Amino acid sequence: MLNALRPENLRFVDCTLRSGMSSATLNLCIPKPGQSWSPSQLAAVNPCLERMSASDRVRWSLDYLPRQQVLTSSFGAQSAVMLHMLSLFESRIPVLLIDTGYLFPETYRFIDQMVERLDLELRVYRPLMSPDWQENRFGKLWEAGTEGIRRYNRMNKVEPMSRALKELAVGTWFSGLRRSQSDTRSQISVLQQHGRTVKVHPIADWSNRDVHHYLKEHKLPYHPLWDKGYVSIGDTHTSRPLSAKMDEQDTRFFGLLRECGLHEAENFQKVSKS
Repeated sequence: MLNALRPENLRFVDCTLRSGMSSATLNLCIPKPGQSWSPSQLAAVNPCLERMSASDRVRWSLDYLPRQQVLTSSFGAQSAVMLHMLSLFESRIPVLLIDTGYLFPETYRFIDQMVERLDLELRVYRPLMSPDWQENRFGKLWEAGTEGIRRYNRMNKVEPMSRALKELAVGTWFSGLRRSQSDTRSQISVLQQHGRTVKVHPIADWSNRDVHHYLKEHKLPYHPLWDKGYVSIGDTHTSRPLSAKMDEQDTRFFGLLRECGLHEAENFQKVSKS
């Protein structure tokens, strides 16, 4: 724990001012520059941020959370929302893409389209072993059940992301996770601790309708595969279009897993030990 209660370490911020709320002022202790946020501090800030708009959450986080600040994006179905929202406040924030080598052709074209349109500072991280080498050594891991998919995700997603967080010395990680996307995300908070990094989910409480309204208001595109029934878009071999008998969360990993591992901090600990 920080010595946060010492007078010389106290620094207060009114996080209701930016949101335009008329409720009583909520003063919260935040760390000085160079200090880390403690779990108790993140927990104290969350109720305030829950009452803010997504844009105000982004602005507050950029003002008060530690640098280096980055946004991760899979350039999936509705990813233009976060790419656009962050670019309004921080035009050169690094956008991290984990390229497994198995993305859809439409995804690569969509990436180029969004990078050019929003002038994004794209940083691409890839697995240490090429797709061909992996398949020759291990076979098609995604066909080896739940454990095979987990191993594939650790090699192709978690390890590159772990490397990116270390190389860029990331202090704050913005992500477009939403509670309505799956059971595993239903309880996410606006701020969460991910190892030594603070994760921010500005649109955690948004519905698909909220996303649609934002895209329409700002004339932003869905991923081109959206019109073909894809609501969650990752690798070609583990993404399926939504059918009448499926939930949105069942369109990835054959319904065997709900997450790719990037947003589960314990997976990063496993990678660091391997």
